[in-house]
Amino acid sequence: MPSPLTRLRRRSLRSRLVLTTSALLVAVGLVIGVVTTLALHLSLTGQARDQLSTTAQRSQRFVGDPDGPDAGGGARVPPPGVAASCVDGTTPSFVGPGQRDGTLYARFADGQLLTGQSGVFDDEAGTTGDDPCVRELTAAQADELRAVTDDETSRVDLPGLGSYLIRGDVLRDGSLQVTGVPLAEADRTLLTVVGVEAAVVLGGVALAAVAGSFLVRRDLAPLRRVAATAARVSELELDRGEVDLSLRVPDADTDEGTEVGKVGVALNRMLDNVGSALEARHESEQRVRQFVADASHELRTPLAAIRGYAELTRRSREPVPDDVRHALGRVESEAVRMTGLVEDLLLLARLDSGRPLDREPVDLTMTVLDAVSDARVAGRDHTWRLDLPEEAVEVVGDPSRLHQVLTNLLANARTHTPPGTTVTVGLVPDGERTHVDVVDDGPGIPEELRPRVFERFARGDSSRSRAAGSTGLGLAIVQAVVSSHHGSVSVESRPGRTAFRVTLPSAPEHGAHRPTTAAANDPRR
Repeated sequence: MPSPLTRLRRRSLRSRLVLTTSALLVAVGLVIGVVTTLALHLSLTGQARDQLSTTAQRSQRFVGDPDGPDAGGGARVPPPGVAASCVDGTTPSFVGPGQRDGTLYARFADGQLLTGQSGVFDDEAGTTGDDPCVRELTAAQADELRAVTDDETSRVDLPGLGSYLIRGDVLRDGSLQVTGVPLAEADRTLLTVVGVEAAVVLGGVALAAVAGSFLVRRDLAPLRRVAATAARVSELELDRGEVDLSLRVPDADTDEGTEVGKVGVALNRMLDNVGSALEARHESEQRVRQFVADASHELRTPLAAIRGYAELTRRSREPVPDDVRHALGRVESEAVRMTGLVEDLLLLARLDSGRPLDREPVDLTMTVLDAVSDARVAGRDHTWRLDLPEEAVEVVGDPSRLHQVLTNLLANARTHTPPGTTVTVGLVPDGERTHVDVVDDGPGIPEELRPRVFERFARGDSSRSRAAGSTGLGLAIVQAVVSSHHGSVSVESRPGRTAFRVTLPSAPEHGAHRPTTAAANDPRR
């Protein structure tokens, strides 16, 4: 399963920028929130400590010296504005002016809580009107306070009362006085601040993410335009012919002061370089093609003359020595072979130059029948079979060139397979496409030759020799003619089966096939 970092890298640049910025804002907000919370906590804790110290000192003044004059046997009279104890009508000695609501006082002697001298100041539970009173400590609360030592300040959670900051002081009579102030208000303040900070951080990050997404999308628009230009260039056919490489990144996106502008300038320079190279290549190809066409055209006349003179000499009534007759025969046969090579080169040059072919409906079924009939005469030592549909199949193209495609494929099968090989030619209508299959059960094409079998002058080993006068251009012509018809040609080969498939566009009125009796009644099937 991909890691989160890997998944992040797979996202778009816009998503990564927004997510990274949001994460940084969250991190900064957390740091600010933690620092602010800690500072506030320290401040509130410091205030509570100061309040606790003042409260403890005030309580000690009210208690006084237990052995002095203030330690009489009777109960203390409540100060003005302070009610008597809610329990026994007396007021504990720590009650006095300035005590806050919730202030806690506990006095222990020999580990025992002095109930008359302990309690929690409560200004919301007065006995008369708004006069405050004191609530006694429970046993559970007293147990939590009993472990406090002299001059110790700590935080404790008291059952029923909440959190308190307490300190212990040993009085002159040996008793332990524990004083505490509530921390509930400080805790509420701290929680309120934390909640406000969290809401502000989350809201700010969400707002920043929305605004950042819009801004990043706007700022990356030039990069998208640069990518669109590169995508349009990638769709151009640059492998052959004259290329019009006029696409460029707009000037508005080529400001070298920005990163995107630098990419746009670099892409334009690359396109300029590629365009110049393609123009130079096209000019060089045109010169070579023109040379081949001109040379082929010029060679046709002398080759025809050589053939004519050789044939004329052989037909002379004057006796000709056998060795001379043999030599003239060889001259004539080589002239014939060279004439075929020149014709093939001339045809390829014309196809490469983009010379348009004839475009008319072609009965491909009859073309296959004619080509196989010719192949049967030329290759009587092979077995020829047909696999045709019951209805005629039509395509649009040049009849003579399509006939040449089939002739070359059949000649290739006849030339490069041993006697007795079975060659099957089939037609497969497929909607808007029509497939022509030429399959033989010969030895197959060597594996190292298959990738370049359609190249010009490609030759195999001795099993695919030139013994029958092959020029090495037959399959190259097949590919050139089929490509000019907006089709494709492919080959699959293994020992015992070699299959060439030519795919051509069907005639426009096709999908339908006209009935014909030529294919169905042909005795050669």
